[in-house]
Amino acid sequence: MPNFDNVSVVKRANVYFGGKCVSHTVYLPDGGRKSVGVIFPSVLTFNTSEPERMEITAGSCRIKLPGDRDWRMCHAGDSFSVPANSSFDIEPLETLHYVCHFG
Repeated sequence: MPNFDNVSVVKRANVYFGGKCVSHTVYLPDGGRKSVGVIFPSVLTFNTSEPERMEITAGSCRIKLPGDRDWRMCHAGDSFSVPANSSFDIEPLETLHYVCHFG
């Protein structure tokens, strides 16, 4: 789906890692929550408090998920899931656009 209809968007951006990741929180009519953002080229570790599915909408990156020994490639159109209370490493190879689906 290219857009979200009838949503509420938090005006203030979420800025992480000194500006290397910037997103906005989006609330759906059914109460669901997502974030939409960009990650600039870097190597970052994200911690999760709930299950997340990251949908890559533009760009490419390498990821290392819990239990992985090696990096995997992800491109626009790919997604990956991360369990709650864990972490994952991500290395965007260019400006990476994403949607994070929570829960």
